[in-house]
Amino acid sequence: MHTVTAGIIDHVRRQDPEQHEFHQAVTEFMTSVDKIVDDIPDIVFDKVLERLVEPERVVMFRVPWMDDDGTLQINRGYRVQMNSAIGPYKGGLRFHPSVNLSIMKFLAFEQVFKNSLTGLSMGGGKGGCDFDPKGKSDHEVMRFCQSYMTELSRHIGEDTDVPAGDIGVGGREIGYMFGQYKRLNNKFVGVLTGKGPAWGGSFIRPEATGYGLVYLAGAILEGAGMGFEGRTCLVSGSGNVAQYTVEKLNQLGAKVVTLSDSSGVLHDPAGIDDKKLAWVKALKNVRRGRISEYAKQFPGCTYLPHNGAETSNPLWSVPADYAFPCATQNEINELDAKHLLENKIKLVAEGANMPTSAAALDLFRDAGVLFAPAKAANAGGVAVSGLEMAQNSSRLQWTPKEVDAYLLKIMKNIYANISTAAETYSRKGDFVDGANIAGFLKVADAMVAQGYV
Repeated sequence: MHTVTAGIIDHVRRQDPEQHEFHQAVTEFMTSVDKIVDDIPDIVFDKVLERLVEPERVVMFRVPWMDDDGTLQINRGYRVQMNSAIGPYKGGLRFHPSVNLSIMKFLAFEQVFKNSLTGLSMGGGKGGCDFDPKGKSDHEVMRFCQSYMTELSRHIGEDTDVPAGDIGVGGREIGYMFGQYKRLNNKFVGVLTGKGPAWGGSFIRPEATGYGLVYLAGAILEGAGMGFEGRTCLVSGSGNVAQYTVEKLNQLGAKVVTLSDSSGVLHDPAGIDDKKLAWVKALKNVRRGRISEYAKQFPGCTYLPHNGAETSNPLWSVPADYAFPCATQNEINELDAKHLLENKIKLVAEGANMPTSAAALDLFRDAGVLFAPAKAANAGGVAVSGLEMAQNSSRLQWTPKEVDAYLLKIMKNIYANISTAAETYSRKGDFVDGANIAGFLKVADAMVAQGYV
């Protein structure tokens, strides 16, 4: 590697040795950008890369809240404001026990380039808390969200930082936080995205990440002379992204045979059709149940509980044509990748953020598998969040058809840009390099133009 990129990776690892997820994200990015360092002298002279890996601001705070038993609970909240060179910080909030500073920094770092790829004016940020909404009553979630927003509201604003949802943060949580922000600031502004359509939200926002994932995968497949009709697909997760990935795949004639959650894996050889999917949406979004209940509802499928000792995920051993990891980071490890390759997988498209480990990614690239990296493939969610910001600013609301058309156009433009960058700076079809480089160049130009800030 170039001495500059290698030196930055070494510095990041030495400075924060425990932040393994952040190291992984930085290493993957630097491996791609390494190819263009000598072509653009300003990158080195203005220390663009050194500044990129250092957040502009990190806010960490305690979140006290009262549970239904009247006992005080305390969690730790975060907001990482990574880079604002091309617009206000934009990125989701994650409520999950695994949340820590490393995960927040990795997500914020990825968000910078993902937002750049959309073509919209949005910088990168991410936040969250180690609070777990599972098993909590609506009142407990409300009290937590109000406490979290009481502190977060000091650091965000419609032209400064606009959070959205992520794992553990859906319409319920966004509603509670928006209400608290409005109460504290006496302003009805677009400070959060993912709001309900009746109070400033955009149509197609819940569907956007899953739909956008399939739109980009479809563009990649079309470029390779392939399509979705009659193809068998694996989808992991069962939340928002997974649900709408399945919905769009069904619309395009594919058959999805898997879903999962933190408790286990579901395999339905007959396919998760629209009727079954509607049942899953009610299970996860309304009753907040577990995917194991699906196997009791629909005969002929298999449910495998996680026992905590697995070295691989059985979901990725199911024979299929295309894989859509939509659960969480590093859910496909090296052994999982080998199982997918043994079953002749043709496409892996990342719906979650960095769901493929570095070793697994190397195997896919060496095997020539079509690979859609997260910062391009799951950009549909933040793209429609950006469209929601535009609608809020103009006090307008576009129709579902209009928003979906914008989303499709954005995802096709992302495909065109990452394809061009891959062919220009790396090799044709290497969409990992293409996404990293295309996302980076726009941010780098803005950082150089704005001076040492």
